[in-house]
This record gives sequence, structure tokens and C-alpha cells, in this order.
Amino acid sequence: MFTRRDALRLAAGLGLSFSLPALTARAAQQRGAERPKSLITLWMAGGPSQLETWDPHPGTKNGGPTQAIDTKLPGLQIAHHFPQTAEQIQHLNVIRSLVSKEGDHERGTYFVQTGYRPDPTVVHPALGAVLARNLPDDSVQIPLHVSLGSGAGFVVPRGGYLGDDFDAFRIFEPGRNIQNLRGLSNDDRNTRRLQGLDVLDRAFRRERAASVDNTLHQQVVQRALTMMDSDQLKAFEFADETAETIARYGDTRFGRGCLVARRLVETGVRAVQVVLSGFDTHAQNFSGHETQAKELDPAFAALIADLVDRDLLASTIVLCIGEFGRTPQINPLDGRDHWPNGFSCVVGGGGLVSGQIIGATANPDTTGDAAAMKPSDPVSVPDLYATLLQTMGVDYEAEEITPVGRPLKRVDGTPLSRLLPG
Repeated sequence: MFTRRDALRLAAGLGLSFSLPALTARAAQQRGAERPKSLITLWMAGGPSQLETWDPHPGTKNGGPTQAIDTKLPGLQIAHHFPQTAEQIQHLNVIRSLVSKEGDHERGTYFVQTGYRPDPTVVHPALGAVLARNLPDDSVQIPLHVSLGSGAGFVVPRGGYLGDDFDAFRIFEPGRNIQNLRGLSNDDRNTRRLQGLDVLDRAFRRERAASVDNTLHQQVVQRALTMMDSDQLKAFEFADETAETIARYGDTRFGRGCLVARRLVETGVRAVQVVLSGFDTHAQNFSGHETQAKELDPAFAALIADLVDRDLLASTIVLCIGEFGRTPQINPLDGRDHWPNGFSCVVGGGGLVSGQIIGATANPDTTGDAAAMKPSDPVSVPDLYATLLQTMGVDYEAEEITPVGRPLKRVDGTPLSRLLPG
């Protein structure tokens, strides 16, 4: 598998200014449930409020100004900021009772991305890394694990003990700035650079003949060249997309990320994360979520509609989630604070059943001890991820051996039977 680190190594050797990779969408040879499965995670960085997204409580003291609207899923109301998503959400499921014990951003992100709480003795792989490792595809010439719209920091999914090869290949500005990663075959300047690199490589091999094979240098270079000449790079670009399509997703970093995500899974990429930051609303929670919804709503709705229209939803799981939710109570700054004790996500596709509404949070006006604030029918993140792995054909109970020889389950959870087809 070719990684961001490999590309950077090659770029440095060639004197290139490395920016982004890309893929050309190979027309899907298989459709529907017959296609190899992929996962798209829409990561709501900062902790979105369940009360301003998928579980509004209008008319209550702590419900705030957020109103509820009906959706195409009977019995489901969501926040009024999401009218376009309301027209597509019947294809998915809403879980309103996710629980976690991690209320810090970094620890909460680690837990929700991996299904494991942080442990100083081991770094666990993100769910996308597990999928890339266990569902390889030699026909895909670009990374199988990609993160779109993420900057530096703990939001980027890592390969953990599976190795750096399975870190997400990070692209900060999806759909833009890939001009510095082009094919080398017909470029005289780059041909001369490769010839110079070959001179250095031969000298290196003469001096270190005994250990040179351990460096995997030739393999790294060959994988890089294969990707840089691949037609699959076009999946990161919009040249063949109409202006109307781009407008439907929204010409924002997140909107472009969702469009690229659709193109990547169409090409065969296994796991794609698209990041929307800005949900850490300790102050001005309501205006903050309204602003975020202007990006999330059109992009989320367009992504689901396109996956349905292209017969790709049956082979693509879509998960919209953040590291935790926000407190039922409104603080003095008109905000909500961290709340891992009952938050929401939206998930569906890839063979999961649709139309389920699971669990419920407590009324935000409920007062009393912690027990009174617990959600009904709580769902753990490991159970959710066991469900996704099983649906994608990965043995969730199988153990991986860490570099220190410690066996660990891929996820320590139990699939949710209500999301699995009978």
C-alpha cells in the first residue's frame, strides 16, 4: 500500500513540491451489493450537539431556539437546519444513545475513531486503517485510506500498531492543488531527476549490499511512480463534474470533500474520512451550529442522493459522527459543554438495514443525578464498530498481534442485531 510518507520521500528525491494525490474514477464495473464495500466517515470535529442536529427538543427550557422538522423517515424529526438531509435520511439510521467515558477532545476522538480508550502501552488503529489492512485491492493504485479536509492534529486517523502504511493519506484542500503530482513519463525534467536518483541508488546498493533489501526503497519508488502515472488520480479532480453537481454539494472544503469521497469510493478506495471542524460550541452554540449546518446539510444530502442514484449506497457505509455531544443544559455563554453520556450519529448503507431510530436522550430539562440523565437503550461505540466490520466482511473478533507480541481484538464489541439484515 502506498502511503503519504512514501510519496513525500519520492517527492523529496525528485525535487517536487508535493501537495495531493488523486484517482481517476474507473467506471464501476460492479454495482449495488456486488461491489467491494467502502466506508465514508463524515467527522464532525469538536463534538456536535445532538440537540441541534439529530435529536432536537423544541419547547423545553434547555431545548433552545432549535426547531424540529419532519423527515422522509416516519416518526423521525431532526433539527430545522437540515431540510435537505431530511429528504434523504430514510436511507439511513439515527442512533440517539451513543455513550462514551471520554469527555476530552483528544481522548474522545481517539476512542470514537478506534473503538478503544487511550492506553499508554499501545496505539490502536483507526477503523479505516483496519479496513484498509484487511480488505486490500490491488486494482486501486492510490491509498486505500484517505482523510479529506483535515489539518494537523489528532483528527487524522492513524494506522496505530498496524504500521504507518495504514495512516490516512491526508488532503487538506480536496479537489484542489494537485498540480504538483503529475505523471512523469513524458516530462524530460523529471526523467533527468529519475536518472540522477538511479545513480544515487546504485551507489547506495554497492555500499550497503547486505542490508539494502531491508529498506524497500525500490518498492517505494515503484509504487510512487505507478500512482503518479495512474489515471485514477482524476478522482481527486472535478474536470468531469458539472457546475450543478459541485453547487449541490456546496463549494466549501467540506462540500468538495464529500464530492471527492464519492469519487474515491467509486474508484475502489476502502475508507474515506471527510472532516468538518467548528463544533466546539462552548459559547454561541446555536448560531455556531446554524453556521455548520449550512455546510453539512447540502453536502450530506447530495452525497446520499448520488450514492443512491449511482447504485453505490448498497456497497458504501456512510457514518456521520463526532467525538461526543453537548450538554443538555445551556451555559451562561449561550453554549453547551462536552457531553459523552448520550450523543447521536447517523449511519447506513453498505448492506445495513435502514429506517431505524435507536435510543433516546433524556429530556434536556431533566434534573437530578447522573442516572436520570442516562439515555435509553445505550449503544457503545465498540458495538457500532463491530456492526460495521461484520457488515463489510471483516472478522471483528479476530486478534491482531501488536509489535510487542500482544494480541488484541480488532474491536471489543458485539454487533447490533437491529442494524443487520435478517
